[in-house]
Amino acid sequence: MNENKTIIRLNNIRKTYDGKTNVIEELSLDINEGEFVTLLGPSGCGKTTILRMIGGFDKPTSGEILLDDKDISELPANERPVNTVFQKYALFPHLNVYDNIAFGLKLQKLPKDEINKRVQTVLELVDLEGFEKRSVTTLSGGQQQRIAIARAVVNEPRVLLLDEPLSALDYKMRKEMQIELKNMHKRLGITFVFVTHDQEEALTMSDKIVVMADGKVQQVGTPEEIYNEPANVFVADFIGESNIFNGVMTGKMKASFAGAEFVCVDDYETGKKIEAVIRPEDVVVVKPGEGQLTGEVTSADFKGTFYIMFVQCGQYEMEVHCLAHYKPGTMVGLSVLPDNIHIIPYDTTINNFHGIIDGFVDGKGLYLVFTDFAMFVDAHHLYPFSRVSKGRLVDENGEHIDFQGREVIAFFQPEDGDMSDDEKEGDVVGKIVSFYYIGDHYSYTIRSDHEIDYVVDDEDLWNQDDIVSVILPRNKMKYRLK
Repeated sequence: MNENKTIIRLNNIRKTYDGKTNVIEELSLDINEGEFVTLLGPSGCGKTTILRMIGGFDKPTSGEILLDDKDISELPANERPVNTVFQKYALFPHLNVYDNIAFGLKLQKLPKDEINKRVQTVLELVDLEGFEKRSVTTLSGGQQQRIAIARAVVNEPRVLLLDEPLSALDYKMRKEMQIELKNMHKRLGITFVFVTHDQEEALTMSDKIVVMADGKVQQVGTPEEIYNEPANVFVADFIGESNIFNGVMTGKMKASFAGAEFVCVDDYETGKKIEAVIRPEDVVVVKPGEGQLTGEVTSADFKGTFYIMFVQCGQYEMEVHCLAHYKPGTMVGLSVLPDNIHIIPYDTTINNFHGIIDGFVDGKGLYLVFTDFAMFVDAHHLYPFSRVSKGRLVDENGEHIDFQGREVIAFFQPEDGDMSDDEKEGDVVGKIVSFYYIGDHYSYTIRSDHEIDYVVDDEDLWNQDDIVSVILPRNKMKYRLK
């Protein structure tokens, strides 16, 4: 086994259903031989679709899937050196344990001695020797899961795909099987590609984690990299618990957020907008006035080995995990070391919408048409135009510019938008597809019927899948030619 050799390579994979719904958008990924790779993300992010395309159950709309640098995108599932363990195991209830495991070998018409040797080997591997004659319907969930894995690995695949195989198990059995699977991976030495939406499961078992959202890879890295150095706010919020605050760089390795200034180890230019991420276990409780923040404990819940505490520091809320118990109402100080503050540059690409100039209105302004909305804009608000002269646009040099059909980009900041539960009140109607808490407000992603996302900040708590309208900040929106 060569752990540095790429065994599977996904090149610019795109998967579209019904010719319009993008499940996977231009995804590229390398999987090395012998790795335990986990595809992690919320439901509907595309992780199972990726697994099915690797296994040959789905074909990519475009792009290629390479195995040992050979394109297998059109190769049938039964001709790939890949086996799959499904979420529901898909065992044959009318066959006993032995015959379930031997089923694929019998289809290959292998000699009986070879079949028996392989079945006994994998039964030992999954610690179920002596279960050969048992009916699979009499086995526990954990035992059935082991039989499903045994049936997959008995064919000696180079890659084993596992589609949330632990989701049907209870908590204790799930923990035990996580360890079993990790040990099994080490003994077999083959490549595992594992799908889950459980962050703890991914952190416990993986050599490499691929965090996905909306059909796109958000970050690829080791569990330590994913947890300690999240690439964006989605990863920080999705993996474990996080305190996230909007802020600004105030000097060399200094940032202001949550109403205070902090020394950090990340360095960006002064004045740059940032988002600061602090894990709850990295916040140290000190005497009031001694830390960067002082606040009141609003709740403290015991979790067996530690307390989850929420501290209100002015308008900002901080989650803290600590060993000591502080009663609600207690005033405490909070201290965070520079190494425990992760700075992410603020994403300036959100809320950018492409439209076209459709014409003048009264010779004073422009009529802009976008996918979800249309609006009238004074011409001098559209960079690089400075004025209208004789019914035409004039740039800063006094040159006339043709405008009809020109593409325009409109953009606004999330804090400038607004939301309403009255669909007629806003400019765009959509469904809340995700949200996370940022210190003193929530950041919502609202997806319209045209699959366009709008990110809006709001102090109120809305629910996932709520239908809301987005009120565009017309007086604060900016426009420029593409």
